[in-house]
Amino acid sequence: MLHSDPNIDGHRQIWTAEAARALFDQPLMDLLFQAQTVHRQHFDPNRVQLSRLLSIKTGGCPEDCSYCSQSARHDSGLSASKLMEVQRVLAEARRARDAGATRYCMGAAWRSPKARDMPQIVAMIEGVKALGMETCMTLGMLDADQSAQLAEAGLDYYNHNIDTSEAHYSNVITTRTFAERIDTLEAVRQAGIKVCSGGILGLGEGRQDRVDMLVTLANLPSPPDSVPINMLIPVEGTPLENAAPVDPIEFVRMIATARIMMPQSHVRLSAGRTAMSDEMQAMCFFAGANSIFVGDTLLTKDNPEEESDMRLFAKLGLQPMVAHEHAPDEARRAALLADDPAIPILR
Repeated sequence: MLHSDPNIDGHRQIWTAEAARALFDQPLMDLLFQAQTVHRQHFDPNRVQLSRLLSIKTGGCPEDCSYCSQSARHDSGLSASKLMEVQRVLAEARRARDAGATRYCMGAAWRSPKARDMPQIVAMIEGVKALGMETCMTLGMLDADQSAQLAEAGLDYYNHNIDTSEAHYSNVITTRTFAERIDTLEAVRQAGIKVCSGGILGLGEGRQDRVDMLVTLANLPSPPDSVPINMLIPVEGTPLENAAPVDPIEFVRMIATARIMMPQSHVRLSAGRTAMSDEMQAMCFFAGANSIFVGDTLLTKDNPEEESDMRLFAKLGLQPMVAHEHAPDEARRAALLADDPAIPILR
């Protein structure tokens, strides 16, 4: 079953659960062909965005997210830390930029930021932007006033994952609601900050939950500019420490479906890459993933070393994106379609 890109003529498709499930369930080769076709209509298929993630405040979070080592409710052995000093954050950002990262993401283990923390957060954003990098924050829930402060500081992206489907959500988290997640995304969007939101595979969800999560994201007032797809890293001491591993082909299907449903979004391979073979990652890039986190840690979890990533890029002929490189505008996209004989024009 081969579909045209629903956004190719500028008409956005609102997805039903049935249509998304049919897309997800089709033969893998058809799904991958469609995803790669859509990917080429919106992005250079051989360029991948490199982002760096720094934990600016670790542990001690009051939430009970079942997967998270930073929850104060779990016995993961992780000690809580205070908010990092601004100059230390900027020094880390400068090293990341010099190593090739173009987006710098800063995460704090909070339910939501407190007023006393906002001046430091603002200074971090302004300092990282002065380095020429895109800025991203993940600080928990935000209200309209907090979102406006971050926007005024120049924040480019705000990450707030919905994690899973609305139906499965209460099986994973009970200290905040799915609706509160959506409210934060809307506050961020209304403030003019780009949204970064995705989820995690391996939380005990079924295939329909995975599809429903993508439907929620794709049908937001504006689809997220970045969609991180994480594979659970089970952490000892958390309720999901014995979670079953995610099937690699199922994960690739998730990437491909996300690419088709949100064709202009960066689809990011996030947590879990240490458990992925080169071949699995290559399939994810073919399926439309075009962003990764670089560096040896993701908040509190391991990540592939940069040398390993660069060796894989060399084998696959991939190149890093430059800062502020996004989906091409209509003129560039038309040229891509006209000049690349590998792209079938689907109507």
